[in-house]
Amino acid sequence: MLKGSGDTKMTSFFRMLVECFRFLAKPIFVEKVIMNSKERRQRILKQINHAGAVRPEQLAEQYQVSVQTIRSDLRTLGDKGLLIRRHGVVAPFPGRENVDFEQRQIRNAQGKARIAQRCLSLLAEHQSLLLGTGTTVEHLAAVLYQVSGLRIMTNNLHAARHLCHHPSCELLIAGGLVRKRDQDVVGGDSIEFFNRFNAEIGIVSVGCMDKLGHLYDYNTDEVMAREALLRNSRHHILLIDSSKFNSEGVCRAGHISDFHSVITDEALHSSLRSQLSAKQVDVLVG
Repeated sequence: MLKGSGDTKMTSFFRMLVECFRFLAKPIFVEKVIMNSKERRQRILKQINHAGAVRPEQLAEQYQVSVQTIRSDLRTLGDKGLLIRRHGVVAPFPGRENVDFEQRQIRNAQGKARIAQRCLSLLAEHQSLLLGTGTTVEHLAAVLYQVSGLRIMTNNLHAARHLCHHPSCELLIAGGLVRKRDQDVVGGDSIEFFNRFNAEIGIVSVGCMDKLGHLYDYNTDEVMAREALLRNSRHHILLIDSSKFNSEGVCRAGHISDFHSVITDEALHSSLRSQLSAKQVDVLVG
């Protein structure tokens, strides 16, 4: 009787060991958030803009990827001008009103270059153009040599510098008080300048655009200069790169639907696209 009882206990013990081994042999799945690189970059950018400077090693640990992967993400965001990498940390790109022209030139330079090339498809030889201020317009000026016989009027000194090398264009530059940091002429002098013309095409950029498509700039002089340019041209083209999406400035400068053509480097939100389509605004993506 005692022997049978011992055998039963031993059998139960071995059964328990077998169950333990079976449990340990099962793969243990640790819950992990898997995201693609685009989503991870969006989260990283949002985090940096909210919290400030951070080290790549911290981000690698947080997102459970290698430091090399994080550095690749940061390089992509940096090339678009969405953040600044320096001294082993990454930090938010400062607001437009605190950044000089040279710093703005590097912000999403590749996107602006694509916009410029796409804009060429809307232009023809021997047209008259009014060009506004900004780095995106400067990118366009740098490639306008591909269109011959243009007559160009501008208050953008950076654009004018490129156009001086255009072999066949006629170039007129606004006179007056120059903003040294931005190297352009705005305010009353630019209004008087643009009022002299009746151009076929007016091409401008803006400081930024909110989610509803409202456009903004950072002072009233810029807004007045742009309004004068558009009043004195017949077909209006807006160049706006994706680094200016979903943001607001101090001065409202119209709405994206006010233009005949809009050129961007990334697709607009579906609701904006529908709105522009209803108003027969041509939207081109470079």
